[in-house]
Amino acid sequence: MDCVYKDPAAPVEARVKDLLSQMTLPEKIGQMTQIERSVASPAAIRHRFIGSVLSGGGSKPFENAKSADWAEMVDGFQKGALETRLGIPIFYGVDAVHGNNNVYGATIFPHNIGLGATRDADLVRTIGEVTAIEVRASGAHYAFAPCVAVTRDPRWGRSYESYSEDTEIVRKMTSLVTGLQGQPPEGHPMGYPFLAGRKNVLASAKHFVGDGGTDKGINEGNTITSYEDLERIHFAPYLDCLSQGVCSVMASYSSWNGKRLHTNHYLLTEVLKNKLGFKDQNPHAIHYSLNDNLPQGFIISDWEALDRLYVPHGSNYRQSILSTINAGIDIVMVPFRYELFLDEFLSLVESGEILMSRIDDAVERILRVKFIAGLFEYPLTDLSLLELVGCKAHRELAREAVRKSLVLLKNGKDGKKPLLPLDKKAKRILVAGTHADNLGYQCGGWTITWEGTTGRITEGTTILDAIKEAVEDEAEVIYELNPTPETFSGQDFSFAVVAVGEGPYVESGGDDPELKIPFNGSELVSLVADKVPTLMILVTGRPLVLEPELLEKIDALVVAWLPGSEGRGVTDVVFGDYEFEGRLSVTWFTSVDKLPIHAGENSSDPLFPFGFGLSC
Repeated sequence: MDCVYKDPAAPVEARVKDLLSQMTLPEKIGQMTQIERSVASPAAIRHRFIGSVLSGGGSKPFENAKSADWAEMVDGFQKGALETRLGIPIFYGVDAVHGNNNVYGATIFPHNIGLGATRDADLVRTIGEVTAIEVRASGAHYAFAPCVAVTRDPRWGRSYESYSEDTEIVRKMTSLVTGLQGQPPEGHPMGYPFLAGRKNVLASAKHFVGDGGTDKGINEGNTITSYEDLERIHFAPYLDCLSQGVCSVMASYSSWNGKRLHTNHYLLTEVLKNKLGFKDQNPHAIHYSLNDNLPQGFIISDWEALDRLYVPHGSNYRQSILSTINAGIDIVMVPFRYELFLDEFLSLVESGEILMSRIDDAVERILRVKFIAGLFEYPLTDLSLLELVGCKAHRELAREAVRKSLVLLKNGKDGKKPLLPLDKKAKRILVAGTHADNLGYQCGGWTITWEGTTGRITEGTTILDAIKEAVEDEAEVIYELNPTPETFSGQDFSFAVVAVGEGPYVESGGDDPELKIPFNGSELVSLVADKVPTLMILVTGRPLVLEPELLEKIDALVVAWLPGSEGRGVTDVVFGDYEFEGRLSVTWFTSVDKLPIHAGENSSDPLFPFGFGLSC
């Protein structure tokens, strides 16, 4: 072969060195640029040497586009990249944070807060394997996951993206990285990126660092803490991700003691790039050791992060580029103003304000990951994977995850007989509430659209669907969204199942200083519980206010978190086919004026302590 970089048998580092030596400055900075699919085209990728494309949350080829439609779109972009002078392939990134959740018909798993309640690292790794297959079937190569934030305040609008308030649980759940990327071989160097094959995807540990610890839980806010506590609480999961060969790390919108993470050279370059590494296997200790300039993966910005550095939004753009690139960001998720970004970026390098050594460091990292991922050899979608999307085995895994995530907080009152497990042969069952027959509410944010929405948004089973399947033929199931006193006139209900909870939300839109059950959920449950023995199912991304009067009225309380597309996992447990296994991965507060509250620190007087969960 004429070029070493085109030889699949050549060592990765030799290929990187060879290709880098042939690249022009515009080709290099193009690799550092990630743009949104809505402004991307094969021509734009060819002319500006774009290195990667992404779908923002909910951005898709068209409404209800399935995996085959996505693959056709991604391959079209890829063909544009392959027509460039050097033929460097793009990778395509998606927010696959609980399955390939942008795609209609994909398997939707519980959000991370529910998976944390399982404490099951093997389950999470397997979920990663399935997610990777469904992402690759859609043409994408890169999942912006896992979120390894340690949530310290439920008022934070991204609490459900965190596995736990407890660092050790979050560390266990980093097994998702191995699921997504594959298992590195014995002796794989710490921090060196890894990808097993064409059924795997690049992972991105996010959001570095401290995003779950902001003051008062304000999204994109300020984490006010010592370096020692930042290290002890928030760094540790990243070490576990690096030990699994994670290909990238995403910087956080948030600040640490007033300094934006995206412009923090100390944390991004001196700590993350140059110093992170294990010295021993003590799971409770973090040690740093110089990695002898060991090659690593790349650091990517978050969505439009540069536009958020100054007020008004998008101002001082040249300075934003300068400060983020020099801090250590390797790929900028632009995502729209790529022409302006590239022009200003080029000018900054030509003026000497950004050194060529910084550019070469970033591009080396990007190319290394592309070679390791096999994109030069296999740039296009393996269409044989399409038949696996949303298949029975994948949905059964999601159903298992739902089962294991459910947490039983109450069963029976006044020392009387427990309500659970429910009787499948009951004569007449009332099912009610905003979340009983709403797949969109079950799935939450980051599902089909960015914010999530209501209704039959994709393929799946609601709690009501699952109840109708679970009961015996002689049982009559009556569903009313909002029961009234008249509902009970002349009826003889054996029991009621009332599902209430949060509507979908994402990021700052989910910040909530009150944490009350929306849609008058408490009042609805109370009305029903006054008339008939009641199981309350709370569909939520975090602990919410539970008034003592409500807790006294209901007979049983199950927290289902945001279970995703497989409602049968709920009925598997409440009807007694499986035991409750879930345990709280966060402390349940008594009132918002007691926040923040978490295990081991400031944890007095919880309503339900960290780790609580009944069996029946």
